[in-house]
Amino acid sequence: MTTAAPLINNTQSSVNVTAKSQEQSLYQSSGAIVAAIVVGVIIIFTVVLLILKTYNRRMRVKRELEPKATKPAMPPVLGQSSTSASQHPAVTFIPVDIHMQSR
Repeated sequence: MTTAAPLINNTQSSVNVTAKSQEQSLYQSSGAIVAAIVVGVIIIFTVVLLILKTYNRRMRVKRELEPKATKPAMPPVLGQSSTSASQHPAVTFIPVDIHMQSR
């Protein structure tokens, strides 16, 4: 009968050690999963930034190579043509002190 008591005690300690090792491995695996998700998000973010940078560079080159449209110096007066009614007149602010004559 003396051998039965230590056997039960050893079984409890081995179950306790097994539970701790399973819990520790679960924490380690969850940490590895979180790390993998973070690395994946960083990689996706970097790829998106590189794609946007490339797109921006292509659009800038395309704009620079396009011939620039010449704008008329004075917008046409409303009522001169049928297309001028659809255009909005441009309003520019000119400071008064530039045009005043010195006395």
